[in-house]
Amino acid sequence: MDLSLNTATTRTQWNLAQAIDGCARHEIRGIAPWRDQVAALGLKKTKQLIDENGLTVTGLCRGGFFAEKDWKSDNLRAIEEAHELGAPALILVVGGMAPSSKDLASSRKHIQDCIANILPEARKAGVPLAIEPLHPMQVTRAAVNTLEQALDMCDALGAGVGVAVDVYHLWWDPKLEAQIKRAGKRVLGYHICDWLPQTRDLFNDRGMMGDGLIELPLIRSWVEAAGYAGFQEVEIFSEHLQGPAPVLLT
Repeated sequence: MDLSLNTATTRTQWNLAQAIDGCARHEIRGIAPWRDQVAALGLKKTKQLIDENGLTVTGLCRGGFFAEKDWKSDNLRAIEEAHELGAPALILVVGGMAPSSKDLASSRKHIQDCIANILPEARKAGVPLAIEPLHPMQVTRAAVNTLEQALDMCDALGAGVGVAVDVYHLWWDPKLEAQIKRAGKRVLGYHICDWLPQTRDLFNDRGMMGDGLIELPLIRSWVEAAGYAGFQEVEIFSEHLQGPAPVLLT
């Protein structure tokens, strides 16, 4: 697999134009930009620079956050942006529970209903939606926490919905191999970093690949066996590597 840079990894060092240039200079052939960075540079300028440097967009981060009041309009804009950039998927960080709620089942139903609501527009635009399960510690950011839960939603929703497999969020799951096999061609993104053995922050202390506990070659073999032939997308949130991250990152 070729490498892709998720631009959250270099957010504090590079703006988006610098990240595009850095990828080209270091022969990293893929890039996954974040929407706020695209907005700062401009959608047309972003596409122009990516195309001029011969890069492949491997995903657009992010849609989702379905507990927010403006979730529909924001996600429809995200679908348009992903279409314009030629992204193979819009990554969905689906959001947590409604304020003051502790009802996970209801939250997950709401998430599925919201995806169903925007799915016709995503299909029309040719933009697959990739549900990204987050580690249970981040349930307030995403109430979908295992690959099995995400795939159950995919089964219910039908064509145009898949999953993003992020090793940081899923490596611990004893069902991971079986669920990756179940996902098959519905794996729309593969994100890598590492889980440090003495993690100091459960969100913003991810490690460089090989520095932690995740059996990356093993999980990669499962993803490849399932039929995924896309990029390995490096996505590292780390204050000790990057400095403090903006609170909007998910």
